[in-house]
Amino acid sequence: MKPSFWKYILSMLLFGLNGIVASRIALSSYEIVWLRTLFGSLFLIGVFFLGRRTMAFRHHRKSFIYLILSGVSMGISWMLLYEAYQLIGVSIASLLYYCGPVIVMILSPILFRERLTRNRVISFLVVLAGVYLINGQMPQTQQAGRGILFGLLSALMYSGMVIFNKKAHGITGLENASFQLLVSFLTVTVFIAFRHGLTIPADSVNWPAILTLGLVNTGVGCYLYFSSIGHLPAQTVAIFSYLELLSAVLFSVLLLREVLHPLQIAGALIMIGGAVFAQISVNRKIQSDHEAQAIMAENSTDSI
Repeated sequence: MKPSFWKYILSMLLFGLNGIVASRIALSSYEIVWLRTLFGSLFLIGVFFLGRRTMAFRHHRKSFIYLILSGVSMGISWMLLYEAYQLIGVSIASLLYYCGPVIVMILSPILFRERLTRNRVISFLVVLAGVYLINGQMPQTQQAGRGILFGLLSALMYSGMVIFNKKAHGITGLENASFQLLVSFLTVTVFIAFRHGLTIPADSVNWPAILTLGLVNTGVGCYLYFSSIGHLPAQTVAIFSYLELLSAVLFSVLLLREVLHPLQIAGALIMIGGAVFAQISVNRKIQSDHEAQAIMAENSTDSI
């Protein structure tokens, strides 16, 4: 488990650096996401075909449609997130973005017929309290208001990405990531083309930062992520996923000199604590269900 664990940790740290690297690029948020998804998808597709892997999407057409919807959601989510980065900073935008998993948790009883437990409701309320503390200390300006709105919308689209991806059965691993990132790139391409055309000012592009964001943070990060999660316990993946959020906040404070007020720090800790508590509760419920099914299967075998 050790190599997979460290690959997963490294992927979380790379994802946590996304906002830091993007702050070095003097382009609009949409153009940054466009270049990021371009180079990231090229890297993953190259790795996929070099590995001579077979493509499963041809046998799962319905799942492939869900994967396309997941990729569209990802592209929109990233555009909103990077816009929030520029308006309210990396730390606050990252915290708002990570409301996404909690939205999925609340919607799961409707979409996946999962039971809404007391622990999930408590976790949701705790996360909302954390978000309230974070936003309550923001300056009451139009720019801050737009930034908060974009951050919350990015979380909503993030939840859409996760929900559609969960429905894409049979298309997993690197194939899933490659197609999803490619669809994200096409989504952003269409948006920019309709907005002002695909013209990137060459003198404004910081190519080392762009290539780092696309190839390393996105391409290598996604490769490490998808090649490791299958070898790790679900609870480990769920809990340590919040290392991305923690590292994004810490890097923004240390490297970008962003300032978090005491109440915002308290809100961040409350929000992360509530989200981690929710993940642990969900995984314990899954584990107990599997154990109950195993016992029932054993008893039925014994009776035969």
